[in-house]
Amino acid sequence: QVVVEDFERLGEHAATFQGHDVGFCCLGTTRAKAGADGFVRVDRDYVARAAELARAGGCKHFLLQSSRGADPSSPFLYLRVKGEVENLVQAVGFDHCTILRPAVLLCKRQESRPVEWITQQFLRVVALVFPTVYSVPVETVARAMVANVLQPGKGKVEVLENRAIHELGKA
Repeated sequence: QVVVEDFERLGEHAATFQGHDVGFCCLGTTRAKAGADGFVRVDRDYVARAAELARAGGCKHFLLQSSRGADPSSPFLYLRVKGEVENLVQAVGFDHCTILRPAVLLCKRQESRPVEWITQQFLRVVALVFPTVYSVPVETVARAMVANVLQPGKGKVEVLENRAIHELGKA
């Protein structure tokens, strides 16, 4: 079942987050699409609020798709926000939290992003020689998330970098 919520009033939909053992979060936008403030609101604030609601609803294992290079002290907005949200999600206190840090996501988009399309075509060729270094298909990330739920790693927080995502996504 797919539920579309108003993320500005996410707290009003707390019941949606009740009774789930596992939560998957791949929410994100771009600065170009949402502006700097909108990017922060979606990629940090909405994600952190969803994690809080999931935990309050009984979620024990939360999986967050972040980004390679995520760092709360980065001078780059994208990487800084991804690092900040990683910290916020970890602080919620899930029994187990998996953070996936993929490199460039290879996917088909409905909206036109010409520069991204050119970059993806280049990276598809590079991936023939270096398959786990610069990119990862979104399908591989999804398979890695599911595989991680079926066989979670040890420890409270697990961070999977791009190479580990590739390996787990093939399992």
